[in-house]
Amino acid sequence: MRFIKLFRIPLFALAFVLPTMIPALIIALVLRERAMTAAFGFTMLAAVVLCVPALVSIKKKPLRLYSRDGFFVVALSWVIVSLWGALPYFLSGAGVGWTDAVFESACGFATTGATTIADIEALPASLLFWRSVSHWTGGMGIILLTVALLPLLGVGGFQLIKAETPGPDKEKITPKITVTAKVLWAVYVALTLLVFVLYAAGGMSVFDAACHALTTLATGGVSTKNAGLGFYDSGYIDGVATVFMFLAGVNFNLYYKMARGKFREVTVNTELRAYVAVFIVAALVVAFDVWGRYGSFGAALRFAAFQTSSFLSTAGIAVTNYELWPPLSQAVLFLLMFLGGCSGSTAGGVKIVRYAALSKQAGNELRRMIYTRGVFSIKLNGKMGRKDVVYGVAAFVFLYGLLIALATLATAAAGFDILTSLSASLSILGNVGVGFGAIGPGGSYAIFPDAIKWLYSFLMITGRLELWTVLVLFQREYWRS
Repeated sequence: MRFIKLFRIPLFALAFVLPTMIPALIIALVLRERAMTAAFGFTMLAAVVLCVPALVSIKKKPLRLYSRDGFFVVALSWVIVSLWGALPYFLSGAGVGWTDAVFESACGFATTGATTIADIEALPASLLFWRSVSHWTGGMGIILLTVALLPLLGVGGFQLIKAETPGPDKEKITPKITVTAKVLWAVYVALTLLVFVLYAAGGMSVFDAACHALTTLATGGVSTKNAGLGFYDSGYIDGVATVFMFLAGVNFNLYYKMARGKFREVTVNTELRAYVAVFIVAALVVAFDVWGRYGSFGAALRFAAFQTSSFLSTAGIAVTNYELWPPLSQAVLFLLMFLGGCSGSTAGGVKIVRYAALSKQAGNELRRMIYTRGVFSIKLNGKMGRKDVVYGVAAFVFLYGLLIALATLATAAAGFDILTSLSASLSILGNVGVGFGAIGPGGSYAIFPDAIKWLYSFLMITGRLELWTVLVLFQREYWRS
């Protein structure tokens, strides 16, 4: 009975995602896109019919959420919102089937820059905008939005954020979780507005600047152009995108700390330092490797930094055909798909902090072989780390690798080569979007059969929710306890 009552919360979350569709509806009305006006109108009406009873019910009988409830509620919220967000694609008249519509919607909310649509520019403008908005909404998080806007969930709000927020260690940056949520969203909105202004100053139309700003900060990577940002062939736009993709991959808590003048906490942050180091080293290695191809080191650095930032932040944007680059550069980009950005960011992937923790623990194990009676512990952010964090990180990395292996086998069983199978699995679970082989620059996920697309939709949501939130629901003990 309790799980039945908890169904109200996902509908509550849907109620707060509902207004994000209003701008797309307005665009459809202004541009007289009749099919899209009907599609958005029906989708929003369906949400209202579902959500009003849930909102009234929660208002009358608030629920106290426990830790175990958060997993169920968050996972179900993302599934329901993704299915609801698929309706405009399916009803658009653009020839998008239900499987592809769900895939596109899951890509949006999970901030995965993958697509099954060959001709993006043929889509109605309102649908393109909804595509970008769904990425932006999923970037900071559906539940985080819900908790920020209406604190009807009381003390249970933190249980939801813990189940959704990426990273092995969660923290409140303010005493109240609703205030924390609002602070993070304020930072997110401010950075989005800034990159919008910079894109518009670089020659983009207001519409294109808005769409690209939304997806850049969400590290979603989708575009209004078939060629993506490469359409503009602009060093300025590439530079802006490189910087903001990188910034979107940084823990948003650190921006708040910088605004409060807590620079010491930022400079000693282990994950940030590792993130910056990985970016610099990878970008320089690729730049020197492709130098001869572009004629000047400046041009080489431009494309190397862009693609490094894109793969590391899991934005998955391509402005050049990196599959024509030398093997070393391709190998660097491929390895970046295993990393991801920082915890608490909009980036996907394993997250840098987990590798930092494992590398420190590996060092401790080597020292233990020399000093057999020594007692060693890892140090993160200038403080001693807990052992349970290391255990959790090790388990996460194992499950992450296992899911990639299983997805690779499933894709290969569908008849695809090993590079495409492994690359697609890495890209989908890590919410990157692009990869190598058949899904390289200019490639499309339309080549995969429906069964694989459904598997990938599940993996995108699972990866966005850091595995545990979804996989724990498959444990018998969860339903028995």
